[in-house]
Order: sequence, then C-alpha cells, then structure tokens
Amino acid sequence: MAGEGEVLIEVKAVAVENVDRAVAAGTHFAGRAMMPELPAIPCFDGIGTLPDGRLVGFGNPRPPYGALAERTVIREGAYAAIPDGLDPAAATVLPSAITAMSMKVAAGLQPGESVLVQGATGVAGRLAVQVARLLGAGRIVATGRDDEQLRELGADQVINTTLDDQDLLLAYAESRTDVVVDFLWGRPTELLLRAMVPDTFAFPAPLRLVQIGEVAGAGLHLSAESLRTSGVEIYGAAKGLGPETMGAAYGQVVEWARTGQLTFALERVPLSDIETAWQRTDLRGKRLVVQV
Repeated sequence: MAGEGEVLIEVKAVAVENVDRAVAAGTHFAGRAMMPELPAIPCFDGIGTLPDGRLVGFGNPRPPYGALAERTVIREGAYAAIPDGLDPAAATVLPSAITAMSMKVAAGLQPGESVLVQGATGVAGRLAVQVARLLGAGRIVATGRDDEQLRELGADQVINTTLDDQDLLLAYAESRTDVVVDFLWGRPTELLLRAMVPDTFAFPAPLRLVQIGEVAGAGLHLSAESLRTSGVEIYGAAKGLGPETMGAAYGQVVEWARTGQLTFALERVPLSDIETAWQRTDLRGKRLVVQV
C-alpha cells in the first residue's frame, strides 16, 4: 500500500539486466542499499501505469518492493511519462541507451570525433554503437565477436577481444579513437590502456574513456605510464549527470526510439516464467523483458 508521498504503480514491463542479477546475488556495490533486507523483490526500474492510467517509466521502488512484480510502490514524482505509441516492453531498454549517451554527457563527444565501444556484443554495447552513429561520430570501432551484426549497426571496424594479448595490443594501438565507452574493464581495457602509451616524447593526443561496466572483470593493473604519457582521461558514466542533462538525454533517446533510428532485440517472457528466465544465458544481444 502506498503511504504519504508515495504512489502505487501497476507494472507493465521490466527489463532484467546484469546489474539486477548482481544485486540479487549480493555482488553489486549498491546491493545493500537496494535490498537492505530479505526477502525482497529484485529490479529497480520498469514501465507501468499510475492510478490515473498514465503510462510512465519509474525507478527506485520502496524496498523491499522491487519492480519485478504486478504492483510496486515508488516516491511521488519518481517517474517520467512514456510518449504515446512507444511499446512498454521497448521502453524498458531506454535506460541502457541513456547510459550510452555518457559518450556525450561525460566525455563531451563532438560530431566527427571517433568512438571505440569496448564490449559492443551485448544489448547496451549495441545501443552504444547506434548512439555514436546518431550523435555524428566520424568513425566507430567496436570490440566484440559478431562482426557482421556490429557493422550493420554502424561500426566501421570490429576488434575481436578473443585475440591473444599481442594482437589485441596492436589492434588497439592502430585504431586509437577520441572517446571510449567501456562496458568491459578487466583484461581488454588493461590492454587498451597499455596500447595508448606512446613510444616517443611527442605530445599525446587526448583519449577520454568513460567507465560503464565490468563484464570482463572488476579490476585491472594500471601502470603509471598509461596515464602519465598517454593523454588518457578516465571518467565514470555518471559524470555530468543531473536533472537537466538526464532530461535531455531521455528526450533524445525516446525520439530515436519512436522514429525507428534506435533498434534493439527483445526476448519477452511472462512474469509467471521468471524463475526459468532469470537463469537464461542464451540471450546474446537480446534484452530479457518480463511482461506483467
């Protein structure tokens, strides 16, 4: 039941992402805040309707009532309207696209600059390739394994991260870009940063790296010279975010989705199948969306 300053949401669709699984498993740094007690319902955002019938995207339900339910409770105002004509299931993917906008909000990407999407095989990475193209990137390099699909989405070059260390170092060095959006961290990003170390005392070209995910590992070894002589600047994905920038990013992503410029694959399952769906590992490039 909603209390003072709260509103009851009738949930329509919820995306299950890696972060949700990490929170549920107790391995995410913010897991204790999101699930301060057990039992709890996972997932902290989704699409639903207000008591007056308006369709909205909502976030941060009151613990332990997560989004993955028929109903949940949120703070009054902790939602944004979903425009008419946008499928609720498709709308669940918008937060990942907004994260990709960090290449502009955090790193200041300008039209014509080049972008490396580090970890482009997953849903968020595929969206980032498209966002880079839509923002006017002059050249897009993607790391991943689905060369043909990534090129179809807009990548000009694909680097396969299964290469041995020396070949991957060479590939990174030869494809240096202005901005990196990094969903991997771990070994691939360690090699990327090592590849940025110049072999002369020439002034380094700036490289702005936005750290978003850690699919390949939570840590890496960062040598002093990788920062001292490389021109590398490392930002967190939340840099520059605030009500104004978040609103602008949201509006832009919604417009791209409505006009079909931003595309993504969904795997829709009913809430009754969540136990099985939660365990699935065969969703490469698709977003698991639970429809209620």
